[in-house]
Amino acid sequence: MLWNKDERYEEFRFEKESELEDAVNEVKNALFGSSRIYLDDKKKIGKKGGTNNLPDGYLIDISNKQDPKLFVVENDLASHQHLKHIAVQILEFSLSFESSKIRLKNIIKDMLFKRKAEWKKCEEFAKNNGYENIDYFLESIIHKNNAFNALLIIDELGEELETVLISRFKFPVEVITLSRYKSQNGKTLFQFEPFLNEVTEDSEKIEISDIDTIVVPAREDGFKEVFLGEDCWFAIRINSSMIPKIKYIAAYQVAPVSAITHIAEVKSIEQWKDTNKYIVYFNGSAQKIKKVELGNSKGKAPQSLRYSSKQRILNASTLDGVF
Repeated sequence: MLWNKDERYEEFRFEKESELEDAVNEVKNALFGSSRIYLDDKKKIGKKGGTNNLPDGYLIDISNKQDPKLFVVENDLASHQHLKHIAVQILEFSLSFESSKIRLKNIIKDMLFKRKAEWKKCEEFAKNNGYENIDYFLESIIHKNNAFNALLIIDELGEELETVLISRFKFPVEVITLSRYKSQNGKTLFQFEPFLNEVTEDSEKIEISDIDTIVVPAREDGFKEVFLGEDCWFAIRINSSMIPKIKYIAAYQVAPVSAITHIAEVKSIEQWKDTNKYIVYFNGSAQKIKKVELGNSKGKAPQSLRYSSKQRILNASTLDGVF
């Protein structure tokens, strides 16, 4: 329930997948932000005579000027689809994507052409970032290595499904949960966490293309025993599409230290046991750095994983210069 003194909102679950799709379109500007383009035309992809699929949409992410991406979107209701079905669907999307890249480029181009504002946004991005035209821009994001990215939008995400999505695929799968509430007066509220919200918050001061470091909060015992003693850090949540960018991990020691004190080069990032979290293995021991203290802004103290860059951390004197 969502409540204030004037109204209360009860959960109003989606009964049909089409209702979820309509909700995504209604909130898409807030859900995806101004640096992403959502295209919801349903067009079949895949090679003739091979695996063919019908994604629910596509998301062009131009938030990172050096590494724009395309996400294939699947909208699903947890109550209607078994987790194995969802996993198989995403796998088949990846196979269809790899076998029909030229066709896919033309499909995306046609979708953009029908939307003047979205076409103009892509055209301006291409012009400002060294692409000759939209054709070259789309080819660059579809034909590059490890081009496939998936986005699952679902009304409820169970831990089992999230674990399957981490353990079964070598490509990134991002997940958004979107739920709906209605008041007695018929007003509707939608509850969601914006796409890559953690990254967006940390990129207000730093370009996403410059991010190469995760900062994790650590208590004294865990810091000494694990971060320093075992050259790793585990049971953390990381956006899967950000993992290829992460080259370093920094430790923020909580009070009474209240500072970033060590940084380590990342050797690998792997699933943590049979869970929906990750473990980060270091390439050698963490190195002590000049303390980057909390300063006067207590709101900057990391409560969970944060994104930054090694150079920014080394140049900062307080956390205001990190995030």
